[in-house]
Amino acid sequence: MDIKAEIGRHTDEAEQIITSYLPEEKGYQKTVIEAMNYSFLAGGKRLRPILMLETYRLFGGKSKVIEPFMAAIEMIHTYSLVHDDLPAMDNDEYRRGKKTTHVVYGEAMAILAGDALLTYAFETAAKALDIEPQNPGIGKAIRILSAKAGIYGMVSSRPYVPYECNLLKGLPYLELGDAGLIKSEEGTIVSYIIKRTMKGIH
Repeated sequence: MDIKAEIGRHTDEAEQIITSYLPEEKGYQKTVIEAMNYSFLAGGKRLRPILMLETYRLFGGKSKVIEPFMAAIEMIHTYSLVHDDLPAMDNDEYRRGKKTTHVVYGEAMAILAGDALLTYAFETAAKALDIEPQNPGIGKAIRILSAKAGIYGMVSSRPYVPYECNLLKGLPYLELGDAGLIKSEEGTIVSYIIKRTMKGIH
């Protein structure tokens, strides 16, 4: 097996799925949406949505209910990068060979784009209810996603990152950085969807 080709195949599949959830660049909010999409489409390995999809499949999942969560987790990851790059944080001008969002759109618009990506992530995750409205596992998955993106997850790591504090080693949800969103002490995001779909997978 050609591992590079295999990774490329998975990346292409994830890319096609997650980009389908991006908002259209129109209306009076067009500029902030352009900044959101610029950040989201800046490249990357897409490991988070790939891991989520393959974990779901590993346990027999076949529904498209996982797809909004794939897009949501990548939006949360992207928002964290946009805010990390800000002058008040890491003050980076380039990421993956491209100018960072605050350099292209200005600091204020970059802050708004990051805020918008985080909020839109949960609007996107909630679209899973359109696919399986009777699946109670979706609500639990959204709760875990929000908790691990918040003050007890990603946000709590930021005060320590500039100092490379060893305290991080004691925080289970930070072991994988924001990839830790995929796991929690209670299980995984996908597990709550899987538990409710195993009896009637489509």
